[in-house]
Formats: sequence, C-alpha cells, structure tokens
Amino acid sequence: MTSMKIKFKKLTPEAEAPKQGRPGDAGFDLTAVYVERLDSCRVKAHSGIAVEIPEGYEGQLRARSSIHKSEAILSNGVGTIDSGYRGEICAIFYHSGTKLPYDTGDRFAQLIIKPVPRVEYVEADELSESERGAGGYGSTGKN
Repeated sequence: MTSMKIKFKKLTPEAEAPKQGRPGDAGFDLTAVYVERLDSCRVKAHSGIAVEIPEGYEGQLRARSSIHKSEAILSNGVGTIDSGYRGEICAIFYHSGTKLPYDTGDRFAQLIIKPVPRVEYVEADELSESERGAGGYGSTGKN
C-alpha cells in the first residue's frame, strides 16, 4: 500500500505534527496547544495546525478512546474536515466536570483521512424494495 502525504502547517511554534500511536493505526493523534473553556458546559481544544487534505478525501475528527476517563463528549460525534478547509483543527467537547478534560500537550482527538466518492442524487418516483423497507429506529430488532 502506498502512503498518502498530507501537508500540515504549524500555526504556533509549539504545535506538533499528527502522530500515529502505532504503525497501522487508522487515526493520527492531535495534541493540544491550548484548551479553553467556552462556557459552563463546553471546552475547545486547539491543535495549532492546519492541514491540506487532497480533493476527493475528507478528514474525520474523532474522540480518542481515552475520552472515557474524562467527563467529556466530542460535541458533534465525528467532525468532518472538508478538503478545501485550511484553518486550524480544533475540537469542541461538552464537558460536565470542573477540571478541564485536557491540558496543553495532551492528545485530544484523532484525525482520520477517508475517501469521499463523487455522488449525484437523482430524483425517482420509486425506490427498489429491501428487506428492511421503511422500518426506522429499532426496526432491525435487538439481535
């Protein structure tokens, strides 16, 4: 498998390059250069970097598995970073604790690069049948 090169720019001198925890890991950890409390229930972690994601790809910003150790939740579950965005990568967390969930130098999120297919939506009068049909939430049962 060939590797993809993603350019990144340090926006502050103390910013760190995204790093894989282990070879083969899907996500690259982002390190906080600054963490700020936005209000009583939200915290923003700044990476101090911007990235150049190639056209046809997106960046997915995901919480690290260690988030369970804090009283925080990534506010939008998975954040999408479009290929045209060149601003700082940040993450906003809902936070119910009094101590900030991350400090400067902590790894706060993972960046994953994924392909995005070209899609064209076509209006149709009918859709093909499927086993699930129009069954919504919980319609597939508990198994």
